[in-house]
Amino acid sequence: MARGGQGLARVAVVVRAGAAPLGWLGLIAAGAGAVPQGLTGRRIGLFAGAALYLLAAAGVALARRGRYAALARGAARAGKYDILRDRAVTVRAWRRGHRWWLLLAFAAALGSAFAVPVAGGLLLAGCGTGLWLKAAWLGRRERAGEALLWVRVDWLDRRGGRPAGPVVRAWRGTGIAAGDAAPGGARRRPAALV
Repeated sequence: MARGGQGLARVAVVVRAGAAPLGWLGLIAAGAGAVPQGLTGRRIGLFAGAALYLLAAAGVALARRGRYAALARGAARAGKYDILRDRAVTVRAWRRGHRWWLLLAFAAALGSAFAVPVAGGLLLAGCGTGLWLKAAWLGRRERAGEALLWVRVDWLDRRGGRPAGPVVRAWRGTGIAAGDAAPGGARRRPAALV
């Protein structure tokens, strides 16, 4: 890259990239999983699924939060020649890198319905909700600090994930208006015409 610049991906976008596919695949698997009676029956499966949903959402949302907070506090300002990667490119890289894992998780959730109906799908949906909650938490930190958080693309794993993995030594920060994603990784809404 020109003059030592680095490719940077938004941390919140990387975290949020899996929320929608996990959530939708989980809901589809839960709906389809309500058809078989299973070994436990639908009622027990539904209660177990609700408990698993809440546990998964809380677990994923809170996992490694201390590491994320430490990296956010130590974020250095992005350099003049750093290249900010578009939101769509980051999302596409994550989803392409994780497509087989998503398919395997969906198949496992469907298969588990023959033992405990609905539960596997709600567990998957809970993981998606947890990722969304973690991205929303990052967004609140970004708004409070008035700085967007970025990670070097070459420090992400080969599937385009793990923005706080062991190889990540530091994050970078930019102004709140940089890039095409809002705080928290959502698509930035176009400004209203006056």
